[in-house]
Amino acid sequence: QVQLVESGGGLVQPGESLRLSCAASGFTLDIYKYYAIGWFRQAPGKEREGISCISSDDGSTYYADSVKGRFTISRDNAKKTAYLQMSSLKPEDTAVYYCATLIDSKFCGGDFAHDYYFSLRGQGTQVTVTV
Repeated sequence: QVQLVESGGGLVQPGESLRLSCAASGFTLDIYKYYAIGWFRQAPGKEREGISCISSDDGSTYYADSVKGRFTISRDNAKKTAYLQMSSLKPEDTAVYYCATLIDSKFCGGDFAHDYYFSLRGQGTQVTVTV
């Protein structure tokens, strides 16, 4: 069974850091390496926001303006795991964070967080930033 599992969320104070992981299982390594990986978030009452993605071929990355300079996306293909390092967290970063595999790296850019661009998505991990 192919699946993505996010972990690493939690409750932190403003200015602190978290590292989210997105572990893939049920994929062969060649299949996993084919996919771009995206992170998006959903906060109550707000629209889904695609915050970062990393391509499958050249490792190019995209960041939404809201997280640029604070978040870093990476992937370890050997471990079939992608990461989102989040620093200088703010209360407005509070949301459920999801990872997804994109059907094509060309969608790794602005406005990528649509289900029709995903081949698979995880169940999410909660990040809460509060004093």
